[in-house]
Amino acid sequence: MEMPLIEKYRVRSFSEIKEQNIAIGELKNFFKDFPKKKAIILNGPPGSGKTSLAIALANEYDLEIMELNASDLRNRVKLEEVLKPAVIHNSLFKKGKIVLMDEVDGVTTTEEGGLKELIVLIDRTNYPIIITSNDIWQKKFSPLRQKCKIISLKKLSKKAIIEILEGVIKKEKKEIKKEILEIIAEKSKGDVRSALNDLQSIINLENKETTEIFDREKEESIFDVLKKLFQDFTNEKTLNLFDNINMEIDEIALWIEENIPLEYRDIALAKAYDALSKADLFKKRIYKQQYYRFLLYQNLFLTFGVSSAAKQKNKSFVQYKRPSRILKIWLSNQRNANKKSVIEKYARFCHMSKKKAIKESFFLPLIINKECKNVLDLDENEMNYLDEKKQEIISELARK
Repeated sequence: MEMPLIEKYRVRSFSEIKEQNIAIGELKNFFKDFPKKKAIILNGPPGSGKTSLAIALANEYDLEIMELNASDLRNRVKLEEVLKPAVIHNSLFKKGKIVLMDEVDGVTTTEEGGLKELIVLIDRTNYPIIITSNDIWQKKFSPLRQKCKIISLKKLSKKAIIEILEGVIKKEKKEIKKEILEIIAEKSKGDVRSALNDLQSIINLENKETTEIFDREKEESIFDVLKKLFQDFTNEKTLNLFDNINMEIDEIALWIEENIPLEYRDIALAKAYDALSKADLFKKRIYKQQYYRFLLYQNLFLTFGVSSAAKQKNKSFVQYKRPSRILKIWLSNQRNANKKSVIEKYARFCHMSKKKAIKESFFLPLIINKECKNVLDLDENEMNYLDEKKQEIISELARK
């Protein structure tokens, strides 16, 4: 049986890990400072390299790694049976040992006995414990957070995903179009595991099938999507209208809201806005509860709900408008998010409070250059924000 690419090319050293320099530094410091903190949580989205970081640490310091999956350890007795020898007994062949507790999210609220025992074992361990999670900020993990140092990993950029895919293709001696790799990277949304699985599927296909996938996955413009949404009759394809457009669903909702009055009248208009309001309701539930399966319902009301509002479809040409005031508010929120992120990274690097960093934030666009980008681990959006802010400050000073 062919080995999955995700296992065949799993990262083995820190030098192979992309865009996680701060996390690597903090993980090394945790290991050197042990037992100041006995456990660490690597928290981040799927496919961001949490497990790979632990494996790289083991290889870097010649450590035995005992890898466990928290979703398989759902009661106190079993957890103690497996973990107690791991955290107390010495390694036979290596210089030391680390214990990797993978996917702690797998323990549900009805299985907290396992969590309680894990906390007890953290206190008693002779070796560092590394815990991975997709969302450690759930209420049930509050006692665990108090016992652990927390490192946040970010999702990888499209550029980094493409570089990883190109490296794998070179080693596999395969030829795949750059456009296909860009589509895979875009669909992965920063998840290396997902990207490599998609790449494996592409490699196993004939050239003809690969071309068909490429044609099917070409990006559509928002104007094409709006035309299909408002003017095509509702069918089984309606639910998938947003699959081939490079735009977040919240921004798509702004476009729909702006253009509903151009297509619908009377009862159809009321029904469309009702569907839009229900989509917004599920959006707020996602933010409040962090339960992302509600995206299915948000998508349902934005596609099927809005499309089915009108029984008679308009077939005449409509010049769709870009969202005006609403889009400006949304973009402003995105800009503020970048500002907040830059300030947090600056405060952490300089070992100062966020309050003090905010006071100094006016000068950050003027003092942070490309060299600082790597030190602070800034992404493209954060650097673009700083560049724009710098130009605003220079223009303002020039006017004075």
